[in-house]
Amino acid sequence: MAERITIHLNDTNAVAGLVYAANWRKRRGVTLVLGHGAGADQTSPFMVGFAEGLSARGVDVVTFNFLYTEQGRRAPDVNDKLEACYRAAIAAARGLRRLKENRLFIGGKSLGGRIASQVAAAGLDGLAGLVFLGYPLHPPGKPEQLRAAHLPQIQARMLFAQGTRDPFGSPAELRAVIKKLKRRATIYEIAGGDHSFTVPKRSTVPQAEVYAAAQDAIVQWVEGE
Repeated sequence: MAERITIHLNDTNAVAGLVYAANWRKRRGVTLVLGHGAGADQTSPFMVGFAEGLSARGVDVVTFNFLYTEQGRRAPDVNDKLEACYRAAIAAARGLRRLKENRLFIGGKSLGGRIASQVAAAGLDGLAGLVFLGYPLHPPGKPEQLRAAHLPQIQARMLFAQGTRDPFGSPAELRAVIKKLKRRATIYEIAGGDHSFTVPKRSTVPQAEVYAAAQDAIVQWVEGE
């Protein structure tokens, strides 16, 4: 069961966070903070599934709600507020005594990953890496509107888990962007996966195995530092 924590943004606002403790038999000394996507909060099946799957594999995972979802609003906040919320979540994770010695990774699904990348680009001491679960490289149908100008400013290494059917950016589109990042970026390609890694029903690989393989790949990448 995940442990609920309160993440204070300022004197008046706070959001809920969830801590998924690593399987103690496999504990890897890694904390991964994950932000949710634009359309669902930290309790979405995707977020819970990945948090539980990674914690079972030995990673301490911390998820959180952005303020707009915590307050029941549908439209995401402006970038500054989203980034401030993400920084508060990082501070809360770092403040947990049992996680103090862990290496820190951040990332998230879609919007959550993009905001993590902006926080990293602005500067974040002690960051070991970033994990993107479907990076929103551009709006669907608008490949010219890239959200990548800040990526070269990130000093930590990056893992992009990306579906081949992702309308927000295919692995091929990402490769063209990360050539500028040299060895700091790795792509884990999910054959047939959409923006949430969902594969067609006709796929020969069951959906559960697709998720499990992605989680295995994330852990392998984290440990490959």
